[in-house]
Amino acid sequence: MKHYDLIVVGGGSGNSVFGHEHATWKNAIVEEDRLGGTCLNRGCIPSKIFVLTADHARVIRDAGRWDLTATYGGVDWPALRDRVFARIDPAHESGVRYREQQGVDVYSSRARFVAPKVLEVQGQQITARHVVIAIGTRPMVPEIPGLAEVSHHTSDSVMRLDALPRSLVIIGGGFIAVEMGHVFSALGTVVTILQRGPRLLMAEDHDISDGFTRQFSTHTRVETGVSVTAARRSDPHDIEAGAVVTYVRDGVEREVAAETILVATGRVSNADRIDAVAGGLRLDERDRIVVDEHFRTGVDGVWAFGDVANDFQLKHMANAEARVVRHNISHPDDLRTLGHDRAPHAVFSDPQVAAYGLTERAARATGRTVLVARRFYSDTAYGWALEDTSGFIKVIADADDRTILGAHAMGPHAAILLQPLVQAMTFGQTVDQLAHDVIYIHPALSELVEQVLLEL
Repeated sequence: MKHYDLIVVGGGSGNSVFGHEHATWKNAIVEEDRLGGTCLNRGCIPSKIFVLTADHARVIRDAGRWDLTATYGGVDWPALRDRVFARIDPAHESGVRYREQQGVDVYSSRARFVAPKVLEVQGQQITARHVVIAIGTRPMVPEIPGLAEVSHHTSDSVMRLDALPRSLVIIGGGFIAVEMGHVFSALGTVVTILQRGPRLLMAEDHDISDGFTRQFSTHTRVETGVSVTAARRSDPHDIEAGAVVTYVRDGVEREVAAETILVATGRVSNADRIDAVAGGLRLDERDRIVVDEHFRTGVDGVWAFGDVANDFQLKHMANAEARVVRHNISHPDDLRTLGHDRAPHAVFSDPQVAAYGLTERAARATGRTVLVARRFYSDTAYGWALEDTSGFIKVIADADDRTILGAHAMGPHAAILLQPLVQAMTFGQTVDQLAHDVIYIHPALSELVEQVLLEL
């Protein structure tokens, strides 16, 4: 059995656990796929390059809004795809070389626990004083009759298609569904979204979810309140034929045909892939590894963080957790916590969405007396320039201590627009301080933040 000081299982944010304080340790990293994890290889980074291209395509399609004459002529999909992955794919090999030059052993295969703190990898057993599990999640594919026999994709594969599909059915209504729906719809695919709930982005504040659904439906077909019951090939004798999806809405069975299907119905923990239970680890009802506030599992010296241990499913949160774990491994007498039970997030669709903190419904459920204000992009000079009539920012505050409980935005640059409020909430600044003690640049879009704060 080979002994290490530190073994990290998972090459996404887990790859950043190694720090200068571990330079003299004997270290190893195990990653069965590619270093960089979901975010770099098949998630947030490649998707945002596609999204920006789609944003430009949408601007061209809507050019008349700004008194421009322009015609969208289509996309060179293979060139776009190759541009994206020509930048991303080489990162794995360079990452492996970098770690090896640092003296880290790199195992490019799956690891499984055979006992607490003992992993089997590449036919041998390895152990360490510290084992960090950061293996994330994978797409969940529901058991829909016939789905396995028809052309379908998940977020893992849809961005690597050989050609832009003429039509696409997306099953799901969360952030992956609406980001990829925006990409393909803007670039020219006829997209239909089948959503079980009554609105898209159901986890968002109700006003955001409702407004987003209405706005998104202006350029993409959205069917809400549906139950998908089956899928079949459009030609049962042709294995390359397109798909027909059967769904029920308002008690009526309906069908929609498309060249292919994107399944975007959520993600599941990868804890089963390492036999976590054999390693003495405890799992919750959603098969996530149970950890304490310091990211310790119930096995001494075994840590877990990221999507395999919580429900954030956000790269920036996993990176923040990795910094805490890196410190805690080396400083057992000075353990840190992340200090945040909520995470800022953005949905890069059309329109863009960003949020941090409580929704209005959740804030009222706490029993606090709350203040709520909302201002539209069109209330600002820059909003006039954008010709945006649907975007808005919404802020929820505690009426007594004047701190912000939640902030939500929908429209162009929503993620950037929200960031000052994220900072303010992090440091406990009051609505009055932000409204009166800060000078806002005129006529920038950030004046929208000033206006909503002054309204509060």
